[in-house]
Amino acid sequence: MTTAHAEASKEEFPHEPEKATLEGRNKVLAFWLFLAGEAVLFGTLFATFLALRNQTNEGPSANELFHLPLVAAATFILLVSSLTSVFAIQAMHRNRPAVLRNWLLVTVVLGLGFLILEIYEFTQYVRHEDFGMTTSAFSSAFYTLVGFHGAHVAFGIAWISILIGQLMRKGLTVVTAPKVYVSAMYWHFIDVVWVFIFTVVYLLGKVG
Repeated sequence: MTTAHAEASKEEFPHEPEKATLEGRNKVLAFWLFLAGEAVLFGTLFATFLALRNQTNEGPSANELFHLPLVAAATFILLVSSLTSVFAIQAMHRNRPAVLRNWLLVTVVLGLGFLILEIYEFTQYVRHEDFGMTTSAFSSAFYTLVGFHGAHVAFGIAWISILIGQLMRKGLTVVTAPKVYVSAMYWHFIDVVWVFIFTVVYLLGKVG
């Protein structure tokens, strides 16, 4: 392809390819509605946790249990992954598919790092603190809320990994772009949920 043809092709590619077609716009709108439902679900889990956070049944309390440096490190990793997903969308808008794939890959790696730290945290609680799912009402609410979020992170990692494969096979088009965009919306959502978990579960647990 000549330079002139490459420049013409780049100009033809829409600046916001995720909204270039009616199907793409509908996907984005539908995903906003899906996220609204997810917000209600997480809100219910938060309310349940707050109602049961002091029901320790003579087991370890939040103040005795939580180690903030580990959780802070996991929080930092997840927040950075949100930033890399922003860079991925910026690369998509500039029609730079290779850069897009690289930033998505970095996002996946950071997500895996967060998940590994969370699994390690749970393992430490069970092995060394005798804090299992059925230890108390507090432990059940904790593992349900934080574990449910972790499952969302795992799903997001798998989803973005599949999208990287699709981008390698099909390229960046107005068909694949909406998929990338809604996956970034999902990733930002679980990052925001984690900020609330870090505040309500961990920080409030240490000071309250």
